[in-house]
Amino acid sequence: MMKKLAIALFATAIILAGCSSSNDGKGASEPVNQTNNAEKTDKEKGVEVDKNLTNVKITLPASMFKDADVDQVIAQAKEDDGVKEATKNEDGSVTYTMSKSDHKKMLKEMEDGIADSIKKLKEEGTFASIKDVTYNKSMNEYEMIVDKAAYEGSMDGFAALGFGMQGMYYQIFQGVDSDKTKVTIKVKDEKSGEVFDTIVYPETLEQE
Repeated sequence: MMKKLAIALFATAIILAGCSSSNDGKGASEPVNQTNNAEKTDKEKGVEVDKNLTNVKITLPASMFKDADVDQVIAQAKEDDGVKEATKNEDGSVTYTMSKSDHKKMLKEMEDGIADSIKKLKEEGTFASIKDVTYNKSMNEYEMIVDKAAYEGSMDGFAALGFGMQGMYYQIFQGVDSDKTKVTIKVKDEKSGEVFDTIVYPETLEQE
């Protein structure tokens, strides 16, 4: 499609150039050239917009590929996630190019995965003090509803790490710069409604 558009623009430019040359010496030649340039610019913008509407580019930080076979990860992404192209950058990051529909599908699968993990957490009782977990659409704010007394006497706070990592990972695939990802987790007592702890990722990891 892009090749056909480029050919069409090139052909139009030749035709317009021919028209302007046949009008050499006529007073109307300059206004015609100005109009043609404007039309050409508009069409070029249209091509750019078309590209932006159909594809999405996501750059994943080098830290996500630490100790991994990058080529294998890329091959798997192309097979499973609809990645069309993958570029390995000098800083170790990788840029994926994929269609908007595949990107939307991938985000939906991630959203479903987060919802399922919370459902299992509540059903299996691995972190018994945690009664519920809510989060916003951007996955950058979570709230853990807990039995405060049981929570403070347990290791259930480790559950927050999982939510923090999930949230940051989701944001990266949403297009947020890896240096700007942030997840705030508020821990609220089920009985009193008091928010007695706030955990912020990745700041918490940097402090440890």
